[in-house]
Amino acid sequence: MAKIRVSYEYSEAEDKSIRLGLFLIISGVISLFILGFCWLHPALLEMRGKTANCTVLSVQQIGEMFECTFNCGSDCKGTSLYPCLQIYVNNSESNSRALLHQDERQLINNPKCSYIPPCERENQKNSENVLIWQEYWNNEIGFQTFTCYFNQHRRPEDVLLRRTHDESVLIHCFLWPIVTFVVGVLIVFLTICAKCLAVKAEAMQKRKSL
Repeated sequence: MAKIRVSYEYSEAEDKSIRLGLFLIISGVISLFILGFCWLHPALLEMRGKTANCTVLSVQQIGEMFECTFNCGSDCKGTSLYPCLQIYVNNSESNSRALLHQDERQLINNPKCSYIPPCERENQKNSENVLIWQEYWNNEIGFQTFTCYFNQHRRPEDVLLRRTHDESVLIHCFLWPIVTFVVGVLIVFLTICAKCLAVKAEAMQKRKSL
């Protein structure tokens, strides 16, 4: 009985599908590592911080000026000055005095001040923005208790008004790389399965014709 020969070679379209699937698989793995290192790791460090209740102790400008960079066009940048505002609060968890910051970014950019205003070209506008923030904390907040965040191991002398990252960061860091990976696996799997079925169908057709 003659052997039935069928073609196992992939067509150009099938070859492209497999390459696309492999590309998505590799992209998913690489993006998981990149997002985990550049985004997830800092977010986890920040989220280790505890929630506390804070009460304002003092709000004052210390008479020191700091530089900020403003944009005045596509190829135009400059620097101006803003006054340093310090807001000291009492941290209920550690029962200690701490300097309040807007978020992690502002803490990193200027650990000495509590507020970095949107940078304007004129120093006077920067000073006015800082003064508005100062009056808000003096008049609106006063001695009211509010939620703050702190990390006793990293910066016990500082607290944050809000977190830069939250639980949604974890979802995005894992969800999209995994979706990309799974889609790539499905493309490769379905392409190979379709080819196997086509080969079997071709073999059965040849058997019937003998």
